[in-house]
Amino acid sequence: MDHILRLASSAEHASAADAVAAVRPEGPLAIARPHRVRAAAAWFRAKFEGEIFYAVKANPSAWALDALWAAGVRGFDVASENEVRLVAERFGSEAKLAFMHPVKSRRAIQRAYHDFGVRTFVTDTEEELEKILVETGGAKDLTLIVRLAVSNDGASLPLSQKFGATGEEAVRLMNRARRATEDRMGVSFHVGSQCLRPMSYRAAMQDADRAIIRAGVVVDIVDVGGGFPAIYPGAPIPPMERYMDEIHQAFEQMRVAQNAELWAEPGRALVAEAGSIVARVELRKGGALYLNDGSYGNLFDATHVRWPYPVKHIRDGAASRAKLAPFSFYGPTCDSIDAAAGPFLLPADIREGDHIEIGMLGAYGVAMASRFNGFGETELAVALDTPWPTLYSEAETPLAAQAKAKRGKDKSAL
Repeated sequence: MDHILRLASSAEHASAADAVAAVRPEGPLAIARPHRVRAAAAWFRAKFEGEIFYAVKANPSAWALDALWAAGVRGFDVASENEVRLVAERFGSEAKLAFMHPVKSRRAIQRAYHDFGVRTFVTDTEEELEKILVETGGAKDLTLIVRLAVSNDGASLPLSQKFGATGEEAVRLMNRARRATEDRMGVSFHVGSQCLRPMSYRAAMQDADRAIIRAGVVVDIVDVGGGFPAIYPGAPIPPMERYMDEIHQAFEQMRVAQNAELWAEPGRALVAEAGSIVARVELRKGGALYLNDGSYGNLFDATHVRWPYPVKHIRDGAASRAKLAPFSFYGPTCDSIDAAAGPFLLPADIREGDHIEIGMLGAYGVAMASRFNGFGETELAVALDTPWPTLYSEAETPLAAQAKAKRGKDKSAL
């Protein structure tokens, strides 16, 4: 991904519009807001009563990882050999790596264990567990996590079909994992991406509790996975405190896990607010705008998931006074499915050369870009504003308090 993303300027800009004016990008411009990552991470560390493992796949950019590290996050959910290497080489042995992809290549397991010191591996089949044991040389210092299948009914993007052990298969796997390690064994699950029902975590934890009892094993870790939402327009999000309350109460009620550690793997929720993509209008055809970025670039989710991503119009000179009108987007490639139906509400007089900032793409934006059809290179700039609604008020975070105190001292020195 880093070979696609290039830092355009080391300066910090007041907004995306200021960044466009300064950088004059030819291609798409990714806007990074590290302060939003730090605010979200500080909130999670203050509110979640357990260990946080950031899901690196959501955004593996250096600026996002560094912001998380600065906020005190030391755990990382890695899902490939390259993600293992990325985090291990950036942060060294202080980083806690958990290889949480349920299906891994033998080489990836071997390299993760022997070269990068990974000791935590997930599995949802006995065949995958056997791979882990063989490729680690029968190691007894493993933390083995059994991923269970749970309902994804509360998720905007269900993920229940691909992974997760069920029924007697889960019982056998937990027993075998327990016998296979002299260190720790745990369970995990995933309630689905963009979960809008806090009760889904409680229901999943109750299911996990029943499965553990059937297996008759002692678990050391209960990992509630990811699925924590971001605040996209038009989709009411319950207060994040409700998610924490459901998880903590359910954890206290788990009959066999009272001495276990509580883990979570937030991804989208930590970085979505912190990034946006600025694309240029290359052509207008009625209600269709042809942009220099699209689904093969940084707009995969904005195109295919079809959630209501927020947009802002950027134009040199005075802002448009035109009424808003609905538009669809086409990306720069010659593939006809490189299209986002929207509708995206923008000024009716939008024209070639104008820019559009598409927000809430700090998660699954630049992380999913490719070079298909010769496009894909994206410049990067940092902005200091908070243009979209937030789930994490900076006033609630220790970092914000420190910043406020520093600003007060600076003013008093004037």
